[in-house]
Amino acid sequence: MNEEEVLIGRIQDLAEQCYHRDVPAHTEFLTLAEQDLFYRTVNKIPGVRYVLSGGYEAAERKAALFLPSYAEDGDASMLPIAVVRISPLNEKFADALSHRDFLGSLMNLGVERYKLGDILLDGNHAYLICMADMVDYICAELKRVRHTSVYCEIETGLPEELTEPKTERKEGSVASVRLDAVLSLAFNSSRSKMVPLIEGGQVFINGKLVTSPSAPLKEEDLVTVRHMGKFRYVGVQNQTKKGRLYVAVERFVS
Repeated sequence: MNEEEVLIGRIQDLAEQCYHRDVPAHTEFLTLAEQDLFYRTVNKIPGVRYVLSGGYEAAERKAALFLPSYAEDGDASMLPIAVVRISPLNEKFADALSHRDFLGSLMNLGVERYKLGDILLDGNHAYLICMADMVDYICAELKRVRHTSVYCEIETGLPEELTEPKTERKEGSVASVRLDAVLSLAFNSSRSKMVPLIEGGQVFINGKLVTSPSAPLKEEDLVTVRHMGKFRYVGVQNQTKKGRLYVAVERFVS
């Protein structure tokens, strides 16, 4: 049985557990490809209610929570995730730490990647979203990132400025709101370079894999391209005299 079949079975088991016992049931953190597989699996299960959350709206890695009958639609409060702030013991002598540095140090502790959500950086401090059952271990064992001594603290949430990522607005004309056309605008590239990425399974709209270059976009769609970044499609602003559409996107920048 391959990894995809294992995940499908796990999703089905959790949905059944939630339905028959009327209790919340959840996955660990899912990659974008795994989120797409989740959507494709639950769409075949009638009557299932669920929510995906990664701790903040724009999170890339998310866990799925199956909702019992007494939970409200969209309520992710039963999902056992937590936030840990990782800080240098002495800021003056700290290395310039990257996302890779923090993730590498956590993996070196033997923490499985699926237990870890997004890592948000604030200078040399990191806010780690993780499954709640890993908090005590991480806080007790993570003492160093690269050559920098660090300490961990449990936070009640994320700083507001980190949950609202910086964006830059881009506008331009396209022949239609096809995915390949809007991608070329967002990433300053040609449509011919975008098509192989789409057809190669590198593009996701709202967490769902899309492999058709002609797929239409809707306002507020969140588009993620592996290894390139993500943007929110704002929509059509107006139409040119030649019938082209003037559209806007908000590209997320670090």
